[in-house]
Amino acid sequence: MLRLTDLKLPLDHPPEALAESVRARLKLPAAALRGVSVFRRGYDARKRGAIALIYTLDVEVADEAAVLARFADDRHVQPTPDTSYHPVARAPERLAHRPVVVGFGPCGIFAALILAEMGFRPIVLDRGKAVRERTRDTWDLWRKRNLHPESNVQFGEGGAGTFSDGKLHSQISDPHHHGRKVLTEFVKAGAPEEILYVSKPHIGTFRLVTMVENMRATIQALGGEIRFDQRVEDLRVEIDADGTRQVRGVRLADGDELRSDHVVLAIGHSARDTFEMLHARGVYLEAKPFSIGFRIEHPQSVIDRARFGPQAGHPILGAADYKLVHHGAKPHGSGPGQSGRSVYSFCMCPGGTVVAATSEPGRVVTNGMSQYSRNERNANAAIVCGITPEDFVPYGEGPLAGIALQRHWESHAFAMGGGDYSAPAQRVGDFLAARPSQALGEVLPSYKPGVHLTDLSTALPDYAIGAIREALPMFDRQIRGFSMHDAVLTGVETRTSSPVRIRRGEGDYQSLNTRGLFPAGEGAGYAGGILSAAVDGIRVAEAVAVAINASR
Repeated sequence: MLRLTDLKLPLDHPPEALAESVRARLKLPAAALRGVSVFRRGYDARKRGAIALIYTLDVEVADEAAVLARFADDRHVQPTPDTSYHPVARAPERLAHRPVVVGFGPCGIFAALILAEMGFRPIVLDRGKAVRERTRDTWDLWRKRNLHPESNVQFGEGGAGTFSDGKLHSQISDPHHHGRKVLTEFVKAGAPEEILYVSKPHIGTFRLVTMVENMRATIQALGGEIRFDQRVEDLRVEIDADGTRQVRGVRLADGDELRSDHVVLAIGHSARDTFEMLHARGVYLEAKPFSIGFRIEHPQSVIDRARFGPQAGHPILGAADYKLVHHGAKPHGSGPGQSGRSVYSFCMCPGGTVVAATSEPGRVVTNGMSQYSRNERNANAAIVCGITPEDFVPYGEGPLAGIALQRHWESHAFAMGGGDYSAPAQRVGDFLAARPSQALGEVLPSYKPGVHLTDLSTALPDYAIGAIREALPMFDRQIRGFSMHDAVLTGVETRTSSPVRIRRGEGDYQSLNTRGLFPAGEGAGYAGGILSAAVDGIRVAEAVAVAINASR
């Protein structure tokens, strides 16, 4: 099988054009081409009105060796790589203590699945509820303003990714094709098969619910065990004579203890009390950069026209997305090496809604969500400003100072919204003019349970407000209408990524100072999105399997 890359065809090409283009590209007679399958399909929208599809194809030919020899210097014609998953180990017949996985978001799901496939029968502990109960609790906040601190957008089966756009693309390095394993398992669990070949696959919230349940059933059928409403309150750590710290298990909030020498921490970026416990237990943590900002909403039709021109609405293209970045001007009077702050779009949700994503009482947090159809009226994305641990200093000291910063601005947003989980909001035109909004215009905000119009100039630190005000008109140069007066900003977006990194070894994936503890995924600071978190779960599961077998 040959892998043929970067084959371009018009957006509306007939089906037979694919095989014809392959024969022409490889200079093959008709009889020599035995089969063509699409491995990846993307599009090039740089020329509006002349959008082209870009294919990566797996091609079966009569004489593969001869074709490869003829195109030996062509990097677009290569043997098809083996992207199937190969387990790194098998569980021993007798296992003294089963591995424990803390958290059942994308990272925890795949860590548990891989361990179960290798025969290790993992025990999964999730502080939240099963996904359907969790969905009801989440809607209780959105519809009735009732927050469930252990069952919400952040906590529960499926993790924060369940209430998102379900994006499945990432820029991580993936030499072992773990991402392909993730997509394959998602299709087995009920995702549409197109996620295996479209360049920017997504699933949507409603489909994710059923998929998560199906993956849970698979893990259980392989001997794994999933326990909900089980919040880990403490680690059991022993210190050997040579000073080595070794995990020996976990203690749950109800007082029960679970013995294990191998604990995967797939806790997500909002498990603040768990970060505090780890810090108190002496696990090595450090503050890390993240970003803060607002959600912005436009009519999806504005984004479609700006990105696709006359071909907007084409069924292959669907609802348009975008990815924007602006590097701010160097501050006046700044020293050598200093530069302005970067502002960028994050977690763009075409045809979606802005959702309430807090997990703590008395705080407001926003996030974005889409269904598979992406057919809601508005497009939304986070517009965020990068911040570093130097910015955390006014809010606290040590590795948890970023959490203090988040809590400060989330509490402030709660107050600005009226103290009932409404979110503060403002029209973009008023935000740029530094005046409060008095009424909505063309764009109606989608955030539930509702918004309170105000002046967002005090909703974030001055440097973030200034950077976002500078960036919005620059974004309008790339997407006409982006800084339209009636677009809506809703605050605040504070949980773009974890404010903490639980440092681990590069080879063994274990905590730098606590053996048997395997930090993983977004909460540990090693992923950013569903796909990268799931891939990290696979890597960590493999490391656990190797460590268990090496200890025997």
